[in-house]
Amino acid sequence: MSDRLTALTEEVHRQLALLSYPRGEWVPSRGEEVLDVAIIGGGQAGLATAFGLRRQMVGRVAILERAAKGEAGCWTSFARMRTLRTPPHVSGPDLGVPALTPEAFFTARDGAEAWRRTERIGRIDWQRYLDWYEATLDLPVRHGHEVTAIEHDPATDLLLLRLRTEAGPATLRARKAVLATGMDGMGAWSIPAPFDALPAGRVSHTSAAIDFPALAGKRVIVIGAGASAFDNLATALEAGAAAGIMLVRRPTMPRVNPFRWMEQAGFLGQFHALPDAMKWRFTRHIFDLNQPPPQASWDRVAHDPRFSLFMGAPCLGARMEGEEVVIDTPRGPHRGDHVIVGTGTSFDLALRPEIAALAPHILLWRDVYHPPEGLEWPALGACPYLEPSFALREKTPGAAPALRHIHLFNYGATPSMGLSGASISGLKFGVARLVDGICRMLWLEDAQQHLQSLLGYDEWELTSPIPQEVSAAAE
Repeated sequence: MSDRLTALTEEVHRQLALLSYPRGEWVPSRGEEVLDVAIIGGGQAGLATAFGLRRQMVGRVAILERAAKGEAGCWTSFARMRTLRTPPHVSGPDLGVPALTPEAFFTARDGAEAWRRTERIGRIDWQRYLDWYEATLDLPVRHGHEVTAIEHDPATDLLLLRLRTEAGPATLRARKAVLATGMDGMGAWSIPAPFDALPAGRVSHTSAAIDFPALAGKRVIVIGAGASAFDNLATALEAGAAAGIMLVRRPTMPRVNPFRWMEQAGFLGQFHALPDAMKWRFTRHIFDLNQPPPQASWDRVAHDPRFSLFMGAPCLGARMEGEEVVIDTPRGPHRGDHVIVGTGTSFDLALRPEIAALAPHILLWRDVYHPPEGLEWPALGACPYLEPSFALREKTPGAAPALRHIHLFNYGATPSMGLSGASISGLKFGVARLVDGICRMLWLEDAQQHLQSLLGYDEWELTSPIPQEVSAAAE
């Protein structure tokens, strides 16, 4: 670590010391082996949540992350953009501590002039920031810990987290759990029909590990026009693909990015307070607009003569003809050697192993709100209808008491809470609301114990004799 980064790390600790009020932990212990909060996912949302809980003096916290150190989240795995699309002045993981901001880190690492010239932060650089953040705060990340199921012990009202670790199966007990599971936390990245009928070696998803050098000299067909579709197509062309054919269902390319509008204190801070009908209208429009590819992603391919774009070309069928992949569209068939699918993630909590057994009991938006004709959107209806604390709700009261202890802090929280755990832009406001909700639940559940603690509190602050005591002693 450079001298400037070392000095910045020391400044973080100095600022945290200045802000360390109140200082005492307040959550009563349920036993040495019981966590107050288990956070599933060690990406940016999981790290920031753990830091937020520490700021509120919740001490028994663990982050359970299946990936190795430095590999959590998407930035060094399947993300293939060169830079973030988020503006560089964004803050969020810092939770208001100036020395923890991205600007402070990159200025210390690269110098003030380099930061001034930064238009977008590189994705690998962002992971380096997160690595420094985790190390500087000494956050309780347990790498190589994959949560395979969440169960409930009715005798203790505790969650039982079943784990797969390098040392073998294990179980942790926790009072609360946070699902900080990112963009695919509502289901799974999947290859939908009809592409799933193609041979496995001829089709990939943008979230998968792809052998791009093996695509050199091949004709690559990319389905979709989002950022990941463009970045994967660009990576294939840069690896030597003979052609990059992009097929897009929409008749025109999106140009407006609603996230730039959403990056305001009003929306980020207060969306959660809207009535259901307004939440639906906002989110429905945002989902409908989608995001255009970043300008940088477009520029990677736009002037490449091997690139061809077909709008208004939804897939009607996918098949093999000899050694060729054939994709049928209203504009005719397209032939290639390999297909990369960039159609996003499935919205189905039954696909998430950690929550699958509880999924049938989770109250969803479609169970509560029925939009006017023309405003339907199945993906929105499949999202959980959350408590203000981000906690899941039961469809039938009493059927799944574990749900009130599980807080959803991933993409599925968007209709209920707005941008939060699955977006850098949403962390500044989302983490604060999540942490406040968890702390409120912990406090209320232990209110009687806290009352007894107060009633039994007898530590003297005034220890000097008072005049009456002195007079009585003289007599």
